[in-house]
Amino acid sequence: MDTNAYLERIHYHGTPGVTLNTLAELQVAHMRAVPFENLAIHYQQPISLDNDRLFQKIVRNRRGGFCYELNGLFAHLLQEIGFSVTLLSAEVYQKDDTFGPAFDHLTLLVELDDIFLVDVGFGDSFTQPLRLQQRSPQVQGTTAYQIEQVGDIYIVHQKKLEEPDGGWEPQYRFTQQAWQLADFSPMCHYHQTSPESHFTHKRICSRATAEGRITLSDQRLIVTEGASRMETILPSEAAFLQALQAYFSIQI
Repeated sequence: MDTNAYLERIHYHGTPGVTLNTLAELQVAHMRAVPFENLAIHYQQPISLDNDRLFQKIVRNRRGGFCYELNGLFAHLLQEIGFSVTLLSAEVYQKDDTFGPAFDHLTLLVELDDIFLVDVGFGDSFTQPLRLQQRSPQVQGTTAYQIEQVGDIYIVHQKKLEEPDGGWEPQYRFTQQAWQLADFSPMCHYHQTSPESHFTHKRICSRATAEGRITLSDQRLIVTEGASRMETILPSEAAFLQALQAYFSIQI
C-alpha cells in the first residue's frame, strides 16, 4: 500500500504514530474526505474486497464506498502504520426492533492502552474512537454514544442531544470475535445484488463536515449544520450528477 497517497487522499498532513491522538485524527479525516456511498451498485460497477482494487477505487479514483470497503481499507492503513486492528462482524439494528444477520456490517477494534471501537463505514455515526469498556455516555458534538454489554455482546447506542424528547437508539451489535476481510464477501455480494438489501433501493452519498454532514439521497440534497437542516429536491439526473461533483468531487 502507498501509505502516503492514502494519507494525502484523506488530507492528513501529520506524522502518524501509534497513538490515540493519531487514531482519532485519522478517523475524523477519513470521514470528512471519503464519503459513505453505494453508487457502484447503481451504476453496474462490481465491488471486490481485494485490497489493491479497494485502494484503486478509494485512493486513486477518489471514490467512497460502504462499510466493507471503507473499514476494510482503513484497517489496512492502520496496520501499515503499526496499529493492532481486529475486523468485527456487526449486526445492524432494524426498524422492527430486531438485528440483521451476521456480517451485515464491518467495524473495527483497535488496541492501544485501552480497546477502542473505530468505524469509518457506517455513515452518520461517531467520528472519534469509542472506548469499548466505558459504560457512561461518550459525547461527540451534538450526539452521545453509549456501549452496552450483555454477556459477550456489545451494543452501540446513539442519542441526538438537540432532540430533548429523543431516547437512545441502537445502531448495531457485535462480539470481539476476529474475522478476515474475505469472510465478509458473501454479505458484500448480497448487499450488491439482493432486492431485499436496502443498498439496492436507492443511491446514497454522504460525508461528515466540520459543521455536520452533507448527504445525497437519490434526488434529495441534505445539509446539516449542528441542529440546522436544509433539504433541497434536485430536479433531474443532471442536477444529481452536478451535486456529486460539487460536494463530493465524484464523477460517474
